[in-house]
Amino acid sequence: MAKPVTLTDANFEQMVEQRKGVALVDFWAEWCGPCKMIAPIVEQIAEENGDKMLVGKLDVDANGETAMKFGVMSIPTLILFKDGEPVERLVGYRPKEQLMAKIRPYLS
Repeated sequence: MAKPVTLTDANFEQMVEQRKGVALVDFWAEWCGPCKMIAPIVEQIAEENGDKMLVGKLDVDANGETAMKFGVMSIPTLILFKDGEPVERLVGYRPKEQLMAKIRPYLS
């Protein structure tokens, strides 16, 4: 069972930007209500698709450099990366099926 990986300013480049393949990054904060609502969905996506993609979480309060680099203004923001490049950006709470509809085309 794959779990979301904890991402930081220190490991983001190595874990996401240099990665071949797909990575989904959840930009979140402890105090954010919608972030807490989407967290179990992000965990399910990691459990069900962890063999096909990296799923990571980045706390924007502790890692502001990376959040600023990708222009994250509102949270939760989920950014889907393909071969290190951002290809999709989803801002705010979304049901799992809406998230998977955006992710699936990149997994094949």
